[in-house]
Amino acid sequence: MVNLRGRVAFVTGASRGIGKAIALQFAEAGGAVVACAREEHALTVAEEITASGGTAEAVTLEVTDAASVRKAVQTAVARFERVDVLVNNAGVVRDQLLMRMKLEEWDSVISTNLTAAFRCTQAVLRPMLKQRWGRVINISSLVGQSGNPGQVNYAASKAGLIGFTKALAREVASRGITVNVVAPGFIETDMTERLSADAHETLAAQIPIGRLGVPADVAAAVCFLASDEASYITGQVVGVNGGMYM
Repeated sequence: MVNLRGRVAFVTGASRGIGKAIALQFAEAGGAVVACAREEHALTVAEEITASGGTAEAVTLEVTDAASVRKAVQTAVARFERVDVLVNNAGVVRDQLLMRMKLEEWDSVISTNLTAAFRCTQAVLRPMLKQRWGRVINISSLVGQSGNPGQVNYAASKAGLIGFTKALAREVASRGITVNVVAPGFIETDMTERLSADAHETLAAQIPIGRLGVPADVAAAVCFLASDEASYITGQVVGVNGGMYM
């Protein structure tokens, strides 16, 4: 496991699934975690980290609200005096065929999955630029690379994150800040738990490795990109998809 001692990570959507796994694994590697989620949903994650001897702060964050983002980052800096790693993980799906999709369904997905990453990154970059060290890691998706029927809004938001990442990586590279994407494929989460056994088996058969991923698979890639060992990697898309997209 990489060593993240002395680093502080600001993780959005940290209350469950991939976000929770990232927060837990970052703390296990010795880092401090600012676990962000709506209302007080990140509190249990922060409590789990502190109970195991780690350092964490739960912060209420509505990523679509600019004032909430500013307040959350201010809280993180006030507690830890720095933010070293930003993980833009918060996301939603509002699936629908394009011809049936309402503008609100489009806007809500773009706002949460893409515009929120802009807001959070802009806020966190200020302390990173001052300290001349930082890691921005955006959680995209296989769907942002390959597309999927009924998910034009989700695909656009996740593909947008990739373009956002590549442009920003060029802007801040000279300041000691790297910007990368982790693009998960099919991962075992509460959404996949709703699949029937047959559907689950059919899905796994499409994956060259022969299984769905688990949140820890994604967290491992994120923690590596957050480490000193990844200092020469920027503007890249790391697929965690079992070989579904190469």
